Amino acid sequence: MTSTSTNVPTPTPTPTPTPTSTNRENHVTTGATVWLTGLPSAGKTTIAYELAGRLREEGHRVEVLDGDEIREFISAGLGFSREDRHINVQRIGFLAELLARNGVKALVPVIAPYADSRDAVRKRHQESGTGYLEVHVATPVEVCSVRDVKGLYAKQAAGELTGLTGVDDPYEAPESPDLRIESQDQTVQESAASVYALLTERGLA
Repeated sequence: MTSTSTNVPTPTPTPTPTPTSTNRENHVTTGATVWLTGLPSAGKTTIAYELAGRLREEGHRVEVLDGDEIREFISAGLGFSREDRHINVQRIGFLAELLARNGVKALVPVIAPYADSRDAVRKRHQESGTGYLEVHVATPVEVCSVRDVKGLYAKQAAGELTGLTGVDDPYEAPESPDLRIESQDQTVQESAASVYALLTERGLA
């Protein structure tokens, strides 16, 4: 009895993908945190969402960490004392760094009124080697009080609210932010473009 040999094709090895800054879904995987600090109604959230839209169009994974939503779902129960504000900022900083470390652009339009709180967040990012930009949306309080998006300035003036940042509660403006934006002198699109340009300059966009 003679055995017959069958030629079995040798499988073609799958090539090892070359590491790139994008994955197969064309998502940019370089993460970073952009913290937009400034007074209430300075334009932080508006600029963040404008920037988020542009980044998403280019394939970036983006999350906007809205301060009101964080207060409701993560920092419920915290008040507005200096200690509680510090705790809130550290929680947001932890979440932002976690997202950024995993390839997400975390945009954080949160007042963060105290310099030591912001410095602690920056240090957390530096220790993990995660990209971090501090953007001061330096809209003057006179302009913010006219915009008064949430009616906070009107309530404070009427005696219905105390502890309003920049009015009867401190705001420690950054001395050396990565970028300072005078939002009263330019459009939202121009403000967002300046942040995008800085991300590009730092190799994060």
